Amino acid sequence: MKPVLLALMFLSEEHIAQMAQTFEVIYAPDAPQAAAAIAQHGSRVRVVLTIGAVGLSPAQIDALPALTLICALGAGYENIAVDYAKARGVVVATGAGTNDDCVADHTWGLLIAAQRRILPLDKATRAGIWRTALPLPPNVSHKRLGIIGLGTIGKKIAQRALGFEIEVGYHNRSARTDVPYRYFGDVTALAEWADFLVVATPGGAGTKHLVNAEVLNALGPRGVVVNIARGSVIDTTALAAALREGRIAAAGLDVYESEPAPPAELLDLDNVVLTPHVAGWSPEAVQASVDRFMENARRHLAGQAPVSPL
Repeated sequence: MKPVLLALMFLSEEHIAQMAQTFEVIYAPDAPQAAAAIAQHGSRVRVVLTIGAVGLSPAQIDALPALTLICALGAGYENIAVDYAKARGVVVATGAGTNDDCVADHTWGLLIAAQRRILPLDKATRAGIWRTALPLPPNVSHKRLGIIGLGTIGKKIAQRALGFEIEVGYHNRSARTDVPYRYFGDVTALAEWADFLVVATPGGAGTKHLVNAEVLNALGPRGVVVNIARGSVIDTTALAAALREGRIAAAGLDVYESEPAPPAELLDLDNVVLTPHVAGWSPEAVQASVDRFMENARRHLAGQAPVSPL
């Protein structure tokens, strides 16, 4: 008999079919379906596949007595009860490294679109407005980029900055010894120094509203903030006020506190670029994430350590 897999996020038919070669797949991509699936099949589930935003709670883990492996499809795991799972002897693994390039690419798309005002310019062009009637969009090159969270994705974002001849600074819990970039021990100091502020830090309680009104004020009226991490890291109310009052210039957001609903406070602003949490989504990146899950699971079921354990 195939081991039972409970999948708690959206998957394509093709990826469900790929997983079904190894597993009996129970597909429950929303909360009501998850609750029903756990109630009906919980005693048989050996592996759970989830994402950081959905997670897996202690109560859900308790309802899965045969559980031996939890995998996050992406790098994030903020809502997975990792310590609780490990205390029960459950292995936890992630898809770290599978979509880093895609996220870094998307970051620069948002940043360039916000700084160069691509969406308002597109709208003006369609309305027949020529360039001489429009304000000049500022350069991207030769600016200062501050990155909050210089992990694997943050490093790839920084690497791309070099092509624009941009100076890079960063904030982490501690300075890295393997990068040449300027370290800031304080987020507000980083924002004050930077022209662009990119959020690439993990989500969770420890980073909730790390970017607040004080940080946005420090970024200043020509500053641009981009978030490709978790919506909780930026205080949406403070961001909306800063954008409306001209205390920062623009924002590019792939994530927001209200998701999957769009951020209502920002929808009427033309200095915000919004995408629906797709920074890590491309055919290549999603396939790599699924392949990583399958390899993590194969190793675990064979009694080996997964590729990317927590």
